[in-house]
Amino acid sequence: MLFRANNLGRRLGSSALRYSTPLASAKPVGSNQFLTGHSPARPQLGNPAEEQEAKLTRLEAALFLSREPISTRKLANVAKLADGTEARTLLKLLARRYEQRASAMQVVDVAGGVQLLTRPVVADWVRRLHGENEEIRLSPPAMETLAVVAYRQPVVRAEIEAIRGVQCGEILRVLMERDLLRIVGRSEELGRPFLYGTTKKFLQVFGLRRLEQLPPIDQIHSVGAEW
Repeated sequence: MLFRANNLGRRLGSSALRYSTPLASAKPVGSNQFLTGHSPARPQLGNPAEEQEAKLTRLEAALFLSREPISTRKLANVAKLADGTEARTLLKLLARRYEQRASAMQVVDVAGGVQLLTRPVVADWVRRLHGENEEIRLSPPAMETLAVVAYRQPVVRAEIEAIRGVQCGEILRVLMERDLLRIVGRSEELGRPFLYGTTKKFLQVFGLRRLEQLPPIDQIHSVGAEW
């Protein structure tokens, strides 16, 4: 069981490498009027294409300013769009434009919402520019414990320790302080011990929209020998 927990931790750690760093504080640069340092002229709305561009500009601005994943419903409200469906349509258009011009930015589905993030290819450069103060560093035992909770949640401490083969009280406390784990209830077992689960921040850090996007357990077992 200890070997399996180690495999889960390493696979989860590999997933974290795909996470992109938000660049909300960067100075706008580029040929697009919205991305220049000048105030663009208010668009003259006269046809559907111009109206769509105005909506796209508002949506892009809302994404740029948001430091947390934002739901399409809230995005539609902030950008003055008809509804979440229109927001999703414009998000797809914006994502295609970023892709076509090989932009450093990308629109990412994460933690139940959408967020404007930098691409992994520029992660090292952004880290040097932005600093590493916000970077989350976890020890192998902490990563293993986090992986066990992620796949077995809701789970009690005794089950986590049975899988890992060591005491996990202090590690659980640290993971909760970093807002990666939380108490989600109490078990019906004797003594009603706490049940642990992951948080929204966990999804953000590992670039997941939902827990269902975690790699399947059998997939982890099949690559265990390579680790």
